Amino acid sequence: MIEARHLVKRFRDKKRGAVCAVNGVSFSCRPGEIYGLLGANGAGKTTILRMLATILAPSEGTAIVAGYDVAKDSHIVRSRVGFLSTATALYGRLSAQEMVEYFGRLHGLDEPTLRRRIDEIFTRLEMNDFRERRCDKLSTGMKQKVSIARTLVHDPSVMIFDEPTVGLDVMAARNIAGFIRECRDNGKTVVFSTHVMSEVEKLCDHIGIIHGGKLLAEGTLPELRARYGIHDLEDLFVKVIES
Repeated sequence: MIEARHLVKRFRDKKRGAVCAVNGVSFSCRPGEIYGLLGANGAGKTTILRMLATILAPSEGTAIVAGYDVAKDSHIVRSRVGFLSTATALYGRLSAQEMVEYFGRLHGLDEPTLRRRIDEIFTRLEMNDFRERRCDKLSTGMKQKVSIARTLVHDPSVMIFDEPTVGLDVMAARNIAGFIRECRDNGKTVVFSTHVMSEVEKLCDHIGIIHGGKLLAEGTLPELRARYGIHDLEDLFVKVIES
């Protein structure tokens, strides 16, 4: 489970001085659910997810992820989280299998477990045909599968996706959406950020609308539509951030 508690993140900018990128955000997500953070670029979505994944430390507040405090037990949280982003690069000179092995060893998997997990994941994601191919020789879709495999190798209970379909073609984006659904169906706790309305409508059990670092509204899509009296999600989103 994820429970964010009054998360705040401040940065210092040379030109603007102190900047509050996230301001008092609280929400929760249970196992077997997908919680979508919907917001424009710069709304604070990535900063929230990086705090949940312990990449950034909160300035105030905290979050409980898989039963552990992100500030006090960050090393344990990392072992229970899978973080996927299109912004994360692959090591071009490593093969697909070497890439996943590297991350499996970072997570402390013993060799028999690592071999079993790699065989399972490469078969599930249909990666065996290119498992020995260097990452810099892979197509965009293949690279995304490698990113998924390294995210999954330690079998995390919590999955965090930061704008996972940005820059992908239609088929690669569909594969990611299917993978996100599968994580939910397997009982994992799933949080992802997006500015794509159709992804929210297709995937999310609960939605949090983020703007200016603040969580302005949350609920299921039917709840939000009933609350604001607007069916179209784009119109609803604009209504929320302008009110």
